[in-house]
Amino acid sequence: MIVVIDPAEGGLLERLRAVRAAGDAPLVGDPRWPAAQWDAVRATAAAARPGHDIGWATLTSGSSGSPRMVLRTEESWAASYHAVSGYLRAAAGGTVALPAPPASSLTLFSLAHALGGGPRPLLGAVDDAATCLHGTPQALRAVLDRGVPCGLRSALVGGSHLDGALRAHADAAGIRVTSYYGAAELSFVAVDEGDGLRAFPGVELRIHDGVLWVRSPYIAAGYARGDGSGPLRRDGEWASVGDRAALDGGRLRLLGRADDAILSASATIVPEEVEAVLRAVPGVRDVLVFGLPREPVGALVAALVEADGVVPLPELRAAAAARLSPAHRPRRWYAGPLPRTSSGKPARAEAARLATDGQVDRVGS
Repeated sequence: MIVVIDPAEGGLLERLRAVRAAGDAPLVGDPRWPAAQWDAVRATAAAARPGHDIGWATLTSGSSGSPRMVLRTEESWAASYHAVSGYLRAAAGGTVALPAPPASSLTLFSLAHALGGGPRPLLGAVDDAATCLHGTPQALRAVLDRGVPCGLRSALVGGSHLDGALRAHADAAGIRVTSYYGAAELSFVAVDEGDGLRAFPGVELRIHDGVLWVRSPYIAAGYARGDGSGPLRRDGEWASVGDRAALDGGRLRLLGRADDAILSASATIVPEEVEAVLRAVPGVRDVLVFGLPREPVGALVAALVEADGVVPLPELRAAAAARLSPAHRPRRWYAGPLPRTSSGKPARAEAARLATDGQVDRVGS
């Protein structure tokens, strides 16, 4: 069965160990959830009928909608522990800082890794005990902004895009960064040590009709509800969550989730392609691009910009004009911190809602 754990009750690692020893699958909740969400998660867990081989249950980030409960075997994570230890440069006795909540699949993986002989977990604050870090780009940036703990020498970073400037900042501070692309349903897919994304050890990649498919030992068993409503699709040993991508000389180039595409007039706009152009503008900390419904064209392209200071709107417009086709250029600009999921991923659907409801400041005209 699936056992839902509240980490606020303490002793998390030992409770995870006890649940696994009993042959059950733990799922860690988030103390920040409202009571209704706890009730919904517990109801889904109680109704699930996981196979005897299911070892872990996680929740998707919910970055593009409601989170789903993902079931996976023990081996689907354990098979990657050796490679992950190498990327973390986790020597015997090392400690991995885990800034993201334990409800995130990123952190729960590292807790499972600890139970399997990996580095000791340090939940929450990143202090001088940490020798490595597993977290999001936002978490890495926060560490660099505060001052790097003396023992921190490596970081494994996932969950969203890692820009080159942040990697360079970390490198200058003595932190070797390995970024990766993955999904709760697929686990690790590709890693980037500074020269582009390449297949994670043990992973095979293929592109079919512009969509990325993966064959690996790390793929999840499926969803708790088993109703096929999630993005995970299978074709024999291959699986996909609908991410668009291209392969060039063994390097993987991500083009965004197919269901994130913005349809505007006769054009299909991939938000990540626009974000890559805007994110390169000096003074831009991060950006989210989304569609705002508008008849008769379908949607207007909009951008929410998180800047170091004042949003550099003239420079953003100039970059868009120089590098994007007219259909891909944002027509609405907003300023403010990006909404994020509990694990730190930018939440595109929430950004669109905030803009629609007037809860973020519009800039320009």
